[in-house]
Amino acid sequence: MTGSLLAVSDLHVSYAENRRVVDRLRPDSDADWLLVAGDVGEIFADVERTLALLRGRFSTVVWAPGNHELWTYPADPVQLRGRQRYDALVRMCRDNGVLTPQDEYPVWRGAGGPVTVAPLFVLYDYSFRAPGTSTKQESLAKAYDAGVVCTDEMMLHPDPFPDRESWCWARIAETERRLAATDPALPTVLVSHWPLVRQPTEIMWHPEFAQWCGTERTADWHLRFRAAVAVYGHLHIPRTTHYDGVRFEEVSLGYPREWGRRGPEPQPMRRVFEEAR
Repeated sequence: MTGSLLAVSDLHVSYAENRRVVDRLRPDSDADWLLVAGDVGEIFADVERTLALLRGRFSTVVWAPGNHELWTYPADPVQLRGRQRYDALVRMCRDNGVLTPQDEYPVWRGAGGPVTVAPLFVLYDYSFRAPGTSTKQESLAKAYDAGVVCTDEMMLHPDPFPDRESWCWARIAETERRLAATDPALPTVLVSHWPLVRQPTEIMWHPEFAQWCGTERTADWHLRFRAAVAVYGHLHIPRTTHYDGVRFEEVSLGYPREWGRRGPEPQPMRRVFEEAR
C-alpha cells in the first residue's frame, strides 16, 4: 500500500467539540501522511499535545503555522513572542517528529508522486487591502470602522521585527530561496496557512478581513514553483478551486458554529493524493 496524502487545518482545539473531531482523525493506511496547515490552537501545550497525537497515528506529519499558534495568549504559560515563539514551536515539533517549514522538504513518493512537499510560513503584509483603500492605514481604518478586526492586532507580536509586514517580507525572502533550490524535475505541494493568491478571499462575508489573509508577493508562487496542489486554510471555507490551472484545496475544520451548519459529523481531512484502488 502506498498510502494517501491527506490535509487538514484550523483544528482550533480550544473547543471541546473540535477536540472530539480530532480524536476521530485516523489514517486509512500505515503509509498515510497528514499535512496540517496551521491554527491547531492558541495554547502552546495544546498545540504540542495535538501534533504529538497525530504523529502517533500517521506515518508523517507536516505542519505549517497559522496565526493562532503565534499568538501570545494571556492564559498561556508560554509567553514567548514573535520569532522566539515560532522558534520554540519548531523545536517542539522536532522533538515530536513533526516536520516544519524549517526542515528539509520531504518528497512524497506515493500515489500522485513523487512531489516535493513544502510547508510554508510567510504571514501577511496587509496588501489584500479593503475595497476602496490604497494604503495600509486606510485599509485598517476601514476595518476598525466596520468592527472587523483580526485578533492578531492584539496578540500576534512581530518581535524583533518592527511590524508584521516586515516579518512577512523576511519570511518571503527566506522561503523563496529555499523553494528555488528544490528539485526542478519535481512538482510541489505548497502548504500554507494563508492562501497564496487573493481570489479565495473574494467570497468572504467581510471583505475588510482580507488584509489579514495573505500577501500579493506570493501571487505567482503556484506557477513559479511548479505546484501540483496548493493547500491552505485560515478562511474556514473548505472547498476546491483552480487558479491558472493549479488546484487549490482549502482544508479547514473551523469553529463548531461553522462546521455545525454543514452537518453534525465533520470529516475535515481532504485527500490531496491517494492510492489507486
